[in-house]
Amino acid sequence: MSTLLGDNLRRLRTAKGYTQEAVADAARISVAAYRNYETGRAIPKVNTLLAIARALGVSLNDLVTEARPLTAVRFRAVKRLRSREEVLDDVARWLDNYIDIEAITGETADWKLQELVGRHDPITAASEVRRVAGIGDEPVRDVCGLLEYLGVKVLSRPVCTDGFFGLSVGPADGGPAIVVNTWERIPVERWIFSAVHELGHLVLHPDSFRVEQADEIAQEEKEADRFAAHFLMPSAVFKQEWDDTCGLPLIDRVLKVKRIFRVSYKTVLYRLAEEGDRSVWQRFNAQYARHYGRRARHSEPLPLGPEEYQPVENRRSKEPEQLVDVDFTADRLSRLVRRALEEERITRSRAAEVLRLSHEELLERMEDWAA
Repeated sequence: MSTLLGDNLRRLRTAKGYTQEAVADAARISVAAYRNYETGRAIPKVNTLLAIARALGVSLNDLVTEARPLTAVRFRAVKRLRSREEVLDDVARWLDNYIDIEAITGETADWKLQELVGRHDPITAASEVRRVAGIGDEPVRDVCGLLEYLGVKVLSRPVCTDGFFGLSVGPADGGPAIVVNTWERIPVERWIFSAVHELGHLVLHPDSFRVEQADEIAQEEKEADRFAAHFLMPSAVFKQEWDDTCGLPLIDRVLKVKRIFRVSYKTVLYRLAEEGDRSVWQRFNAQYARHYGRRARHSEPLPLGPEEYQPVENRRSKEPEQLVDVDFTADRLSRLVRRALEEERITRSRAAEVLRLSHEELLERMEDWAA
């Protein structure tokens, strides 16, 4: 028989990629006992339930409560996802926690782009969003901070698939919010583009936020891609930077401009093709193969190096260096939780739950705050 607890256990375990054996071992219970809890044949004691929650890296509340259904969601994927419902449940819980902390601290964020929604073509919309954000033609250095300034809640959530890069939630469901798949095999350059791509959907396609629609709409995807490409690389400054490299080989020009704007080489090639250079993909691929001895299809060439960012272990491509996790980090929720905790409006356990940290990890974070 199925139970709420059993369904939550199966959903959370599957979403994290754990086996029943792994969870049972981490919780120090038998596999048979865990299997009975997941199938609803038995109900664990409180201490056992707490041990399972720790093994899964979730709160007790995540195991025993049902997430509210989201409806104003744009969740498309190029492949069918077995974990789609798990992702939606996780996002709903995260949004509710975020909204709760905003209410406790009295710090709500206005959706600064409301007047632009549904009113412009992709290129004009990209320019207008930059105007509202006050960044002129400067490259985007902190995409999460920019989104949060515009009133968007941002969640990084690793999902073990390259068929899903991100989703967005409309204001009617507690958004605007953007969730980006930060799976370690997806380059950070793609994280950044996906975040802006979803921002494009929030601005361009307000009537397309329907959770029951799971398949991509080709025209809307193209429009969101165009928005993201022009938002990350405004036409005038892109042309200037491209012209400044005119004496270099094509591959060096592409990789230099990519680093300036913190985008994928594919985004640069897309813009060049859009400007009329239809052979640029073929010429770049040929030069890349000669230079690196392999095709560029599955790696992000010449990513930003550790001299510019915090060095971390890199597992996202075959290249030795690239953009790293710190280049895609949302910080508003952490700031609100710190304030609520320091003002004694929430407990440490609640702070850990909202930030998705263990008790020990929260204590380490608090030590950093006090330093």
